[in-house]
Amino acid sequence: MTDVNTESVYADHEWISLKDAAGQLGVSSGRLHRLLEERYLLSVKYSGEKQLPQAFIRNGEPLAGLRGTLTLLADQGIDGDEAMTWLLSEDDSLGMTPVAALAEGRKSSVRRSVQLFAV
Repeated sequence: MTDVNTESVYADHEWISLKDAAGQLGVSSGRLHRLLEERYLLSVKYSGEKQLPQAFIRNGEPLAGLRGTLTLLADQGIDGDEAMTWLLSEDDSLGMTPVAALAEGRKSSVRRSVQLFAV
């Protein structure tokens, strides 16, 4: 994954501030930070501030399957920008980005892809 340009991957997605994320989720900033700490969501510094992809919030809730995927990535020593770049990059084994596969409910396929990525 080291040959992937993080900025170009990030540029292909819509980003929201943590304040906007809290608003969409209907939670306080403190609760949002707990959701980040508990790996329901992931944010990175992008364009000078902590943000997260709009795709991580669906129908006013954190994207289903994201927490388990983030936990599995962290268990493999993959977090922060590396995890975000992987989630937002096209994955050949999935035929789409992992976050798009999660949005389609394909969490088992995404988890298998994590295991291949971490090897």
